[in-house]
Amino acid sequence: MRTTTPALRHLVETGLIDKGLIETSLRVIADGQAPSGAFVASPTFATYDYSWFRDGAFIADAMSRHGRHLEAEAFHRWCAGIVTDRRDRIADLVARARRGDLPAPEDHLRTRYTVEGREADGFWENFQLDGYGTWLWALREHHRRTGRPLEVPVSVIDSLVEYLATFADEPSYDWWEEHLEHRHVSTMVCIWAGLDAMASWEDVPPDVRERAAAAAADIRERVEADGVVDGLLVKWLGSTAVDASLVACIVPLGFLDVDHPIALRTIERIEEELAPAGVHRYLDDVYYGGGQWILLAAFLAWYHVRAGNDERVEELLTWIAGTADADGNLPEQVADGMLHPDHLARWEANWGPSASPLLWSHAMLLSVVADLMETPSR
Repeated sequence: MRTTTPALRHLVETGLIDKGLIETSLRVIADGQAPSGAFVASPTFATYDYSWFRDGAFIADAMSRHGRHLEAEAFHRWCAGIVTDRRDRIADLVARARRGDLPAPEDHLRTRYTVEGREADGFWENFQLDGYGTWLWALREHHRRTGRPLEVPVSVIDSLVEYLATFADEPSYDWWEEHLEHRHVSTMVCIWAGLDAMASWEDVPPDVRERAAAAAADIRERVEADGVVDGLLVKWLGSTAVDASLVACIVPLGFLDVDHPIALRTIERIEEELAPAGVHRYLDDVYYGGGQWILLAAFLAWYHVRAGNDERVEELLTWIAGTADADGNLPEQVADGMLHPDHLARWEANWGPSASPLLWSHAMLLSVVADLMETPSR
């Protein structure tokens, strides 16, 4: 990892990213955590009045990075409880798959839950495995960072390793809850990250570590064979498009080193196509007109912190700070430079204005800042 210049650390210390925005981000996340430990995705946007494993894992990781260990651990216990309550269901899903009776998407674990841990009513694009893999990764990162004991039963890890290993190569919904028909590279790498984390965790029983390592190796082989086209990671196996979620495959999940040729080419393509100021999800995105996402700009800034590209970090952090409202709330996305503005009215008519604050946006800013301040000066 290339170290960061004193000038870049100065961005935080002197207010390019105002300390008030950092404090607001910590407060928004703390206020958005239910007594159960779950983080609500957005407290003011009815459609997001739930907790996602994916969002929550990155939120808990950000809080952990800022020393907010109790909040992070409360979320981890909530996740463990969700899985514990569904271990029999997981065992049944795995057994069915082994018999050749693949479960339907609606039979799988949910991607979002009420903050009390109940399955949400009504249809949702629930078959998403990325959140469960990301949670295992965040759990291991917290333990590695703090050395604090965690009250997560080994049986939970065992169940999830079996579940993820069994279904990692099945088509599923992506980060954006779209395209059930495809195998998404970001999803596969999130699963890989969780399994790889379990494979190296000495507190996990040897047999579970071995199964996790074998499954992680299979995923890596699959992605390297079919998820790389023209020298870069692609949106899904067989695609030639990119998606900004692919940045997370490099930083922080570590599937590729920041200076790996495939990583460099992937970032170059995302910068060219999706990052005019903030970052779009993908070129065909019509959700709220296809605006620019704060959390994706933060993922990209985090990559550039690790790569040592100070000027680009400054540009992205300046843009992120500029999206905050008068109260310091960061939205999910902004409408500037929408890819498909003719679709905005439809979404606003259905769901109202785009979500703000979004806890995941605040969390990703916090993670960039934490990484920035932890990186030694040259």
